This record gives sequence, structure tokens and C-alpha cells, in this order.
Amino acid sequence: MADNKEKKQIPLRLSASLYNAIAAWAEDDFRSVNGQIEYLLTECVRQRKKNGKYVPEKLDEHIELDI
Repeated sequence: MADNKEKKQIPLRLSASLYNAIAAWAEDDFRSVNGQIEYLLTECVRQRKKNGKYVPEKLDEHIELDI
């Protein structure tokens, strides 16, 4: 397993509305946008490890978000 201090850089494309929603959330949580995305991904992986399921179970289905 890779050392947690080692960070990988990846290109990420987000819609402007999703970016703005994450940026506002990050500001509320006193995090950078990058830190907020990393936090959210970490929580999703932790939840999956906990119960063996994606959150939500129908992750691949398209859902409409008002963002």
C-alpha cells in the first residue's frame, strides 16, 4: 500500500455548478476545494470498506442534482 504522505496528481473536470457547490461547502468546512474533494472521496471509500457497498447502492445510475 502506498504511503499516505505520497500524493498523486490527477486531472479532474467538474461542471462549474458542481465546482461552485464544492467550493462553498469547502469554505463552510474551512478547507480548500482540493482538501474538500479529498475528504469527500476518503469518506466514500471508508463507507464502502465499512459495509462493502457503494454509497448510494445505485452509484452508476444518473441522478439529477440541482447544482
